[in-house]
Amino acid sequence: MRTLRRTALLTVPATVAGLLLTACGSDGKPAATSIPTPAASASAPATSAPAADKDVLKGSLAAGKTEKFGPVVLDGLGYTLYRFDKDTANPSVSNCNGDCAVKWPPVPVSAGSTVQGISAGLVGSVTRADGTKQLTLGGWPLYRFAGDKAPGETNGQGVGGIWFIPAPEGTKAAAAGGTGGNGY
Repeated sequence: MRTLRRTALLTVPATVAGLLLTACGSDGKPAATSIPTPAASASAPATSAPAADKDVLKGSLAAGKTEKFGPVVLDGLGYTLYRFDKDTANPSVSNCNGDCAVKWPPVPVSAGSTVQGISAGLVGSVTRADGTKQLTLGGWPLYRFAGDKAPGETNGQGVGGIWFIPAPEGTKAAAAGGTGGNGY
């Protein structure tokens, strides 16, 4: 198993419409960022989170770091997130639906979701074909990989030459060789 080190920074309140705004405190450092929903609440640590809070944590973003890929993006439970080269960033469009979305679950916008160590200005959301909201980073929709069975695993990196771990800036963390196939 590959190990991850989580990097925590501060978080910034955002608008109820799902747009995140960058806010700076008097010291010029970013304040807290939350992904707004009507019932937003603070998230508990992943190790002690009740089942309902685990859904919120899956929809949270945090900067982390791996030895192999450097700075990466994680969900609130510490699972590595991915971006799909068949999606588009401008405008944001998610093209992973049906069987693809089973193997690559979209990261949802959830009540109480937060963003840590990532510029709030890079985080947004896109409405998927099924009407649900999915988090984006730098315009790219974000996903988990069903093949990652534990926090810190990076088994989805390079799959099909079209799935990549994002860096906290929204770019690809590293370009590793794919595992072949069509990526789903």
